[in-house]
Amino acid sequence: MTAIRTSYLTAARSAVRLLADPAVAARWDTPSALAEFRVAGLAGHLASQVFQVETMLAAPVPPGEPIGLLDHYARGTWAGAGVDHEVNVGIRRVGEEIAEDGAAALVTRTEAAVERLAGALPGEPADRVVHLARGPWSLTLDDFLTTRLMELAVHSDDLAVSVGVPTPELPEEVIEPVLSLLARLAVRRHGQPAVLRALTRAERAPTLINAF
Repeated sequence: MTAIRTSYLTAARSAVRLLADPAVAARWDTPSALAEFRVAGLAGHLASQVFQVETMLAAPVPPGEPIGLLDHYARGTWAGAGVDHEVNVGIRRVGEEIAEDGAAALVTRTEAAVERLAGALPGEPADRVVHLARGPWSLTLDDFLTTRLMELAVHSDDLAVSVGVPTPELPEEVIEPVLSLLARLAVRRHGQPAVLRALTRAERAPTLINAF
């Protein structure tokens, strides 16, 4: 199995442990750290980073070559979209729908999905392609898992902050692909000098080098 698939499963299992923290159920109906997102909806969105992989693996892939990872973000209408943009409204709605049966049910469902993926991913070819119908375009499976790995890491932090627990620490081999992707996206958005200065020269660092 490729390194990114192993890292993805590690992050997914970490997310399940966070979802199972009693603080999540205790704050289920309260606002989260993200605007317009309840804790329940945010938990559902975090869990969706597992469910989406199963959906993609089951979907047919049209003919054509997959696009690159940075091209995926360049084409996406969600990057930089405002909180009231239809994309983000839809994300919040789906998150709430996923979480509608409550915290315990979400943990059980997500844990089962992770274990199914643990059985399925090792058998997928190294060049496996999946199709993003909402694009519409295709990515290699490993590139798609990289996007989900980043989402798991970022939204685990969001959820942990929302319920007042420590953000899960991910192993180095898991967090490195996330930081690499975010750095590449930040360079694309702000340019090399801005990111370089932010990391090395506090006296002339820009105010922001956010990836999105």
